[in-house]
Amino acid sequence: MNFFESLLVLLLVAIALLQVSRRLSVPYPSMLAMAGVAAALVPGVPYIALEPETALALFIAPALMDAAFDFPVNTARRYWAALIVFAIGGVVATALAVAFIGASYAGLPIAAALVLGAIVAPPDAAAATAVLSGMSIPRSTDAILRGESLFNDAAALLIFGAALSVQTSGGLGPAVALHFAVAAPGGILLGMAAAWATSRVTGYVAGTLGGNLLQFVQTFLLWIIAEHLGLSAVLAIVAFAMTIAASSTSRSSARMRVQSYAVWSAVVFVLNVMAFLLMGMQVRDIIGGMTTQRLIHASGFIAAVVATVVIVRFVVFIGFNRLRNALLSSEEQTNMRQSVLAAWCGMRGLVTLATAFALPADFPQRDLVLLAAFAVVLATLVLQGLTLAPLIRLLGLDQREQGARDMTDFRLEIASAGLERIGDRAGPEAEQVRSKFAIERAALADTAGADALQTYRALALEAIDAQRKTLERLRTGNRLNVDEYNQLLEEIDWRELAVLPDDERRIEET
Repeated sequence: MNFFESLLVLLLVAIALLQVSRRLSVPYPSMLAMAGVAAALVPGVPYIALEPETALALFIAPALMDAAFDFPVNTARRYWAALIVFAIGGVVATALAVAFIGASYAGLPIAAALVLGAIVAPPDAAAATAVLSGMSIPRSTDAILRGESLFNDAAALLIFGAALSVQTSGGLGPAVALHFAVAAPGGILLGMAAAWATSRVTGYVAGTLGGNLLQFVQTFLLWIIAEHLGLSAVLAIVAFAMTIAASSTSRSSARMRVQSYAVWSAVVFVLNVMAFLLMGMQVRDIIGGMTTQRLIHASGFIAAVVATVVIVRFVVFIGFNRLRNALLSSEEQTNMRQSVLAAWCGMRGLVTLATAFALPADFPQRDLVLLAAFAVVLATLVLQGLTLAPLIRLLGLDQREQGARDMTDFRLEIASAGLERIGDRAGPEAEQVRSKFAIERAALADTAGADALQTYRALALEAIDAQRKTLERLRTGNRLNVDEYNQLLEEIDWRELAVLPDDERRIEET
């Protein structure tokens, strides 16, 4: 069985596991982790090795683009202290603690041990999101968990790149230090420049399949250009995505957003499947090539790394909660139960797997580092991922009923905005618009003549514009989270697509 056949089989298995996870309220990354282990046990599954640069570009670039594009900037402004401590401080503390374990227990060089720490440091928001989207927890906890994911990845990847450069170059010399000093600001400027250039091109391909394809091409192309220029590809992608997102709602079409959400979700899912399959292949060969004594030693080291990753996150989250509550008045203090939940949402995933793939072949004790990375992913996804929903219920933080009521209120406010915009308009067209928004998707067959239909569409689009502005106001006021915003925006976009003429809704293949 070759790699393509293996990938098809695992994709079919992943589709089946998605249905199981949906019915059991289990995060799908946990199911994929177990599927990756199963793939390692299947006879005849081939060993596939990726070049380090290819692994980072293939897995990290689109995942980072997706996270940065959806990053809630208003959340960062509101919870900046928590995000700095959890995302940056937590990643740094975890990387240093694991580096100490790697240097003292496994005898890794300091730089190599720090590389291992950076690999296992960033939690993956996908597993937590898979559960949280169906549970509904306090909005402050949800906002911080989703907001920290981008900073987690960026901080860990920067540490990974710096430590790997020091390890491969043999030390921190003037040339390496100069590279670090230029790479970060240069990457940010490159990303912003690329966003400006892209905005000049997007209008020509908006609403087409070529436009969707361009999103992926520009993501990979920007990563490659940054690498060739010696700049930070991570910061280039982050700056590019956040700059594009800042103006995308007003410039991109409803069709483009609907298509993009579907395409990017599918691509990130397939990348997760590929990552677990590739890691399963490598782990099988690694374990098969180890002696019994070496395997026993590796098991102890892996257990220490897994425990360190979990404990450090708890120390950071609980410590910040205690310190913050000690400095604030009782009205502003946060609940300890929310901190416990956030600390338990520390599952590792795609970024950890991708950075492990990116290690060069001559990296010190590469097999042990790969095994430790996969073990951390597997242990956290299975242990924490499968117990996250029960923990939410145990802590009394399940707010699904309140969340459902909130969504009803949001929809009512958005629908009212559209109706109020045309509330004083007279005529059959205005009445038809009111009926349309009252009963949803009312037929347009009763409109008399092309002029009346055109008037109806103009009024409907004006009302939809008011709804979209109200939704943006709800988001700016931190009254809804990212998933709620995307869901409501998609509903409004579909409403717009139902109003547009057929020729404007038709997909142009270019």
